[in-house]
Amino acid sequence: MATRNPGKEQEIKTLLLGLPLEVITLLQLPPLTLPEEDEDTYGGNALKKARALRAAAEARGAIIMADDSGLEVEALDGRPGVHTARFAGRGAGDEANNRLLLEQMRGLPPEQRAAVFRCVIALLFPGGEEKLIEESCHGRIAAAPRGRSGFGYDPLFIYEPAGLTFAQMGEIEKSKVSHRGKALRRARLLLA
Repeated sequence: MATRNPGKEQEIKTLLLGLPLEVITLLQLPPLTLPEEDEDTYGGNALKKARALRAAAEARGAIIMADDSGLEVEALDGRPGVHTARFAGRGAGDEANNRLLLEQMRGLPPEQRAAVFRCVIALLFPGGEEKLIEESCHGRIAAAPRGRSGFGYDPLFIYEPAGLTFAQMGEIEKSKVSHRGKALRRARLLLA
């Protein structure tokens, strides 16, 4: 799995539990530089990361998985979008990204805070077959962070049917409805 994000790693391992696979992320491999995520689409970025691992994975007969996910806010014309992880600048963390998002949305009423999380997973199989899986989750942006679990924008993204942010829901409940949870369940069918 082409990720160094410990939160994403745990989420993926949990959702793939029970499959006859060993999930290995970049955290368990020798240092490897992934290409810059400079594509215009989530699918383009996911494929670019997955293809960068192809040589190392094919030597082991491994399946490569990479994802690109993003938050699209209606009031911000779809931003941060493919720049979600770098919204506050390169090297900025979750707190800085969340702070910038709240600053840019200051004063907007709830009905103008619509947002969607998107996830595209790229799967590369030995022999060259490539599959893309896309899923989304609609919600809105809270006026202030709420909850302590999860990562990224989870404290700000309200899943409206529950009335809770992803960070308030906990990992199990979140994975049932989240963009990544839905995409990973579909990927699981291809990996079983």
